[in-house]
Amino acid sequence: MKTEPFWTDEFARPDDLPVASELPTSVDVAIVGSGYTGLNAARVLAKSGLSVSVFERNTIGWGASSRNGGMATPGLKLDISKIYKNYRAELGKEFWQASVNAIDLLDTIINEEHIDCDWQRKGHCSLAFKQSHFDEMEEYADWLDKEFGHKKSLILKSELQSEIGTDAFYGGLSDETSGGLQPAKYVFGLANAVAKLGVLLYENSPVNTIQKTPRGFQVSTSNGTVQANEVIVATNGYTDLLVPELRPRVFPVGSYIIVTEPLTEDLQNKLSPKSRMFYDSKVFINYFRLTPDGRMLWGGRNNLSTDLDLIDSAKRLQKQMVSVFPELKDVSITHSWTGRLGVTFDLMPHIGRINGIHYVNGYSGHGLSIATYLGAELGLMLLGEKDRSPFEEINTKMMPLYRNKTWFLPLAEKYHRFLDWVS
Repeated sequence: MKTEPFWTDEFARPDDLPVASELPTSVDVAIVGSGYTGLNAARVLAKSGLSVSVFERNTIGWGASSRNGGMATPGLKLDISKIYKNYRAELGKEFWQASVNAIDLLDTIINEEHIDCDWQRKGHCSLAFKQSHFDEMEEYADWLDKEFGHKKSLILKSELQSEIGTDAFYGGLSDETSGGLQPAKYVFGLANAVAKLGVLLYENSPVNTIQKTPRGFQVSTSNGTVQANEVIVATNGYTDLLVPELRPRVFPVGSYIIVTEPLTEDLQNKLSPKSRMFYDSKVFINYFRLTPDGRMLWGGRNNLSTDLDLIDSAKRLQKQMVSVFPELKDVSITHSWTGRLGVTFDLMPHIGRINGIHYVNGYSGHGLSIATYLGAELGLMLLGEKDRSPFEEINTKMMPLYRNKTWFLPLAEKYHRFLDWVS
């Protein structure tokens, strides 16, 4: 078993990916971070003729953009019904529509840029882990239809075999909007597309300081200094103290994944007849799907730390997977890996500005589509083609005494496990 991401092991960073070496004297926009957020902001800006440089501490897409489950589903981490209670109805509708539009935008970008990333929109099914969870699903589906015109189909436990080959759940809700892809292929294809637009990509070029100047910002990297009119920090779960005021607004949470060896076609059809994306209804969620080459991918929150031993993680995840799919008991696990989610204390994504520096973060596990959408949205706002975003109009919650070390995660883990127990 390899303790590295399956996606980049299957599809390594292309040798011919256009990366720059010489720094320009100045650029219109400097972007820190080469994931979905940074690259999609760069795409929008470069299409309008602006000069853009993207600086990456490691290699292109090294973080969660090449490590996630490859699932794009509507909604945000915070349940839309709670969003309605926390914010006015008009904003709630905008947030929901943004999450749906994000999947459509992902579809558009992949097709416009001819990115071969195994993108398929075969929908997803959310699965009731307990009867009490299923009892709430019909009302929730009716509410979504009434408020947004968004239709989901209620799947009774007796009908669930049409969606998934297990009797471990109590029913579910299917949604045809969702899709899945190979994340490494998407991020590398996106990087290649923006490079063709003239964006300069710098690998192994951590940004050390960003200083305000009369003409904008001086961005100092390990490879030199560049003057930028605007700066975007797009580091999400890998945010450090580069902008000290930004770090307390987002914290990293580890998400862990395993994949099996390729399954027989008969077994694939039995376990996932419609090749859906799946996730369960627990707070400590599990998400799973078949990969494009027919492996079972199983992910979840073993705990909230970012440094769980990957062998131990694989054992825990395999036990969870086999409890749902006993047929996989003797199937080999080929890869175990982790990536960092960027989570905010209100579980909402945010667009903002600190000392003139733009940022986007807080996808909380929905980054494939939402990071794509909000990166593009921030680009449009810098161009003046959009004058607002609902994601900049909500206050950022902060945790007292949190500056860098996530001391509160063990307490949060116990609380979330308690919620799963009593729900």
